[in-house]
Amino acid sequence: MIPFFIFISVLIFQRLLELVIARKNEKWLKEQGAIEFGMKHYQFIVLMHSLFFVVLFLEKMTFSREVSVFWPLFAALFVCAQTIRFWALSSLGRYWNTKIIVLPNVEVVRRGPYRFIKHPNYLVVSIELLVVPLMFGAYITACLFTILNILVLSIRIPAEEKALRELTEYEGSFGSCNRFLPKLLNKYDN
Repeated sequence: MIPFFIFISVLIFQRLLELVIARKNEKWLKEQGAIEFGMKHYQFIVLMHSLFFVVLFLEKMTFSREVSVFWPLFAALFVCAQTIRFWALSSLGRYWNTKIIVLPNVEVVRRGPYRFIKHPNYLVVSIELLVVPLMFGAYITACLFTILNILVLSIRIPAEEKALRELTEYEGSFGSCNRFLPKLLNKYDN
C-alpha cells in the first residue's frame, strides 16, 4: 500500500505543479492578446482528472489488490509517457496550458514531439489514465477513465484544432500529421 500512496502523491504533486505553470503561462498569454476557447468543456476535464484520483484511491482501498505482475511493463510505459510529457511541455514553453488559449498569428510549434504528432500530451494522458490504474490492479478505474477520456477528447481536440485553425496557420503547419500515432517520416523531415 505504501508504494501506491507514494506514487499517487508524487503524481498529484506533479499535476498541481503543472496547474501553477499553466496559470503563469495563461497570464502571460492573455497579456500578449491570447484568446481562450472551450471554457464550457474545461470544467468537465478538471472534474474528470480530479475524480480519477478519487476513484483510483477508492478502488484500491475497496479491493486492496496487489501490484500487477506486469508492473515493470506498466512502469516503463509510464516513464516513457512522462518523458514525452516533459518533452512536449518544454517544446511549447510559455504556450503550454491546460486550457485552450491561442495567441493569434503566431507560428505553430513544430519542434520536439510536435514534429511527429499533433497532440503528444493527450497521448500521454491517455496512457497514464490506463497504465497507472492497471499497475495497481484498479481495473474499473482503468476502463472507466479510458472511456471518459475518449469522450472528453472527442470534444476537446476538435475545439482546440478549430481555435488553432481560426487564429494561426495550423493546417499549413501540421498538414497530414497524425493526431496520436507518430509519422516517423513525413514532409517536415529533411
